Parts: sequence; structure tokens; C-alpha cells
Amino acid sequence: MGRKVHPIGFRLGVIKNWNTRWYAEGEEYGDLLVEDRAIRERIRRELRHAGVSNIEIERFPNQVSITVHTAKPGIVIGRKGAGVNELKSKLEQMTKKRIRLEVEEIDKPELDAYLVAESIAEQLERRVSHKRAMRQAVTRALR
Repeated sequence: MGRKVHPIGFRLGVIKNWNTRWYAEGEEYGDLLVEDRAIRERIRRELRHAGVSNIEIERFPNQVSITVHTAKPGIVIGRKGAGVNELKSKLEQMTKKRIRLEVEEIDKPELDAYLVAESIAEQLERRVSHKRAMRQAVTRALR
């Protein structure tokens, strides 16, 4: 029988980068890990309609840098940056740390696996035929 290799762990450092970049020792590591998870959950909950694919977190001694990769940056940024500022202030309240929030647009969202899967799941929840949902996803990706 073959051995199963984790798909992300196998690619890390070669063709894929880490989603979280920081170092901690001792008990601080667990606290920061829990905080990272809370940050990701909060961002996904706040921006569930913006097509968020990936969230990268990088920690420095005096601030936390968060990069949100999204299909619809206009929804995240809001009018005159109000959406970003509101999300940033909520995260600063939650973590009690200074936060730098960046928004990056995904060039081809129809090729992003996470967004395609999310789209198919949403269609299935709306009771669309699974064959039709899959066919549409494939044709959009091949265009």
C-alpha cells in the first residue's frame, strides 16, 4: 500500500509558501496559534460574500501584517476604504495589537480551487443539480 503525503506539507518551501510566518517559543506559540485561527475565522465571517480565498498572517515585534486574497476587492475595501478601516479596527480590538491589513485581488478567480469549491457548495445549498454545478465550474475554468 502506498503512503499518503499531505498535499500542502509536501509543497511547502518548494512551490508553495506558508500561510503564517512568525516564530515563537514556549507557551506563547499556542496563544499565537489560537489568535491566528480567531483572526482567520473573523475575516472569513465578516467577508463571506467577498470571495476570500487565502489569508496570510505575518507577525513582527510591534505589529501583525494580514494579507487577504479576494476575488472581489471592492467589497472588502468599501467606499473610500471604510470597509478595510472597520475590519482593521475590529481586529485590533480583538487582538489588542497594531494591524496592517492589505487586500490583494485574485487575477483569475475561476481558476482558484477554494473559490470554485465554495461556488459549487453554494449552488448545491440552493438545490441546483450537482451535474449542472460541476459542468458550469469546469466550463468557467476552461474559458
